[in-house]
This record gives sequence, structure tokens and C-alpha cells, in this order.
Amino acid sequence: MAHDACGHGNLLSLDEALARYALIRPLQATRLAPEAALHHVLAAPASAAVDLPMYMQSAVDGYALRRADLAGGAALPLAGEVRAGVAAEGPLPARAAMRIFTGGRLPDGADTVARQEIVERRDDGTIVVGDALAPGADVRQRGEELRAGAQLASAGQHLHAGLVAALAMAGVREVDAIAPPRVALLVTGDEIVTTAAPGVDGPAQASVFDANGPLVRSWFRARGLHAPLTRYVVDDEARLSAALAEALDGADLVLTTGGVSVGDHDLVRPVASALGVHEVFWQVAQKPGKPLYFGLRDAGTSAQKVLLGLPGNPGAVLIGLHVHVAAVLARLQGSADAAPAWRHGRLAAPVRSDAREQLLRMALRVDDSGQVWLDKLGRQASHMLSNLADAGALARIPAGRALEAQAVVQWLPLP
Repeated sequence: MAHDACGHGNLLSLDEALARYALIRPLQATRLAPEAALHHVLAAPASAAVDLPMYMQSAVDGYALRRADLAGGAALPLAGEVRAGVAAEGPLPARAAMRIFTGGRLPDGADTVARQEIVERRDDGTIVVGDALAPGADVRQRGEELRAGAQLASAGQHLHAGLVAALAMAGVREVDAIAPPRVALLVTGDEIVTTAAPGVDGPAQASVFDANGPLVRSWFRARGLHAPLTRYVVDDEARLSAALAEALDGADLVLTTGGVSVGDHDLVRPVASALGVHEVFWQVAQKPGKPLYFGLRDAGTSAQKVLLGLPGNPGAVLIGLHVHVAAVLARLQGSADAAPAWRHGRLAAPVRSDAREQLLRMALRVDDSGQVWLDKLGRQASHMLSNLADAGALARIPAGRALEAQAVVQWLPLP
């Protein structure tokens, strides 16, 4: 068993656990139009297909002309009009100007635009420019933003709305991208209810309202991803086996909450093993969230399935999402480095940890110098969530340490 391999019951460190996710095989990439790949991750770099701008164009409404023709304040006859999307019928005649609008392509021969605010337009069809103009004034030069072939995005980048637009504008018709994984969620436990029992003021006496389902689904939605398909399963081996088998067949990643500790009714590990899931690790030296389970079915194949068993307490599920589920999603979408993007801040007050690393919810403050200050909140127990109204950071406190105020620690943003 992976647990024994870690040292006869010795726990994996948080960093060791995160390193084990390197065993996850990325999902297959597909070729899609940029807009269809929203929320996907690029599997290969994407480069501009055209120059941007694609041609010399006016940055303003005004008049296209040759700057040299303005010598001596000469009046210039108008020789036509250029609208955006409609090219001039011919080149700019000598010592003449053309009316042009923002985005219009400069006619051949023009090198400068006089914005309409500085131009006097006379009744005889000529214009006089009132101010001196620098060469190329109010002209967007071809390729000034980037040239065809320039890399716009790197492999591993998430395709958000702005990047989709940038790729479309640069003429990119298709990209190689990895879709977000299909995710299933099993919320386990006899005690979980989603609504109050009829005629009962609140949950039934021995039950608790479900927080894990709403937490996990909302966490995914907040990241622009589909909420996992959720199923609630009581602590029954046959029912859990049927639900887990169905989830493994239909999803790339299966998350469970509850059922991974050492109690008589913690059934996820033995049921997963019977279904062909290889246990990679179980139990991590972190608080909260020690009974964390990671397993693979069909490891190393294109049909690989990932099972991540989170503890049942919602505070531990919160940690699992921000630290572990985020890392697993990154691996599935092709990231070579799925470690959390830890930031650095200073403690506002002393903090002491025990034999396990602690992941603490903190109030966050940024002072006038830009320094981030983290202040430990109350109600940190793994079954508690009420301090999330004030929590702006999840701070990582090393095991067995007593840290003084102003000590530098790692943190992740919440929510």
C-alpha cells in the first residue's frame, strides 16, 4: 500500500503530495476555433496569422495627406473619402487630401492624418491645416502591435475572453487546446441532508445540512468551469460501489467528500481498490485535511481516471479545493508545474503550528507601501466555515514552528 511505502504510517508532506500529481496524464488536446476553446488550456503556442494592424490606418476621424504638401500652409483640395472597411478607389493625388475615418486604410501615397479638430474645411472644397504635424501623426503603422508569426500565447495558458479576442483579431482560426476535465462529485455520508425534513425546524436531529456540494460546485463555477455532476451517497458499500463505478466510467476526475478516514464506515478506499483504482497516497501532514486520498485507474493510458478523496469536514474540503484540486486540474490540462502559485506576506500577529503544516484562513490587508499583512481569524476548526466572510487569504504555516509577528509566510488568495 502507498501508505506503508511512505514509512509505516509516516505522513506525506504537503510538497511530497503535490509532487505525486506528476503521475497524472494530461487529457488529449483538440483543434478548435479560439471562441470554442474558451476556458480551455493551450496545448501548443499560438501565433499571429497577420500583421496587426494589417495595413496603415487612421487612428482618428480626419484627413489623410502627405505631410510634405503642408509646406507654406497651402490649401489642399479633397480628392475623395475613405471609410473603415472600404479602401480608397485609388492613390492619393499629388498635393491633395482625402477625408478619412477612424480605422480607415490610408490611401497609397498618404503618410499622415490631420485630425478634424485642427482642420478648416472651406466652401471651395479645400482644407487648411491649422497646426503643425509630425510625420506619421495619427497613423497606425502596419505591424506596429505585432508581426505575423509573433507568438501571442504560450502552451499552458488558460483561454479567457480577452485572449480569445486577441487570437481572433490576429487571424488565428484554430488552436490546440485541452478542454476542462469532466468532473463528478460524490458527497458521502448518512448524515448529509440537502433540505430540512418536513415538520422539522432545521435538519433532522442527527443530520447536517450539506455544505460540501454547494462549496465544490461554486468553486468550479467561480473559475469559469462547469459544476461537477453531483450524487449523494449513503455509507453503504454496495451503493457507494455502484455510484463510484458510474462516476469513474463517465468522468476524467472523480471527487469524493467524506469516507476517507479510519472509521468503520469510511468506505472510499476499499471500494476504490475493488474497482481497480491504484492508491498513490493516503494521508498528508497538513491541517486541516489530513485524510486525503489520491488514486489512479488505468494509470499511464489515455483512459486514465483520477480519484481524489477529500475529507468530509467542509473546512478541509476548502483546503483540498484551493491546494489539491487546483493542482490536479492543472495536471489534467497539461501543466508541467502544478504547484500552487504561493504569494508572500507578513503575519500581523504571532502564529504557532503543531506537528503538521497548517493552512489557516486569514484576514488580508495591504498597507500604503504595498506590503501584504495576514491576520489569523478565529473559528479555524475543520468543521467551521463562518469566518469565510472575512477571509482573504489561505496562509501556509510550517510544521512545528512558532512564528513571530512580521514573519514572512506563503499564502493563496481566497475565495
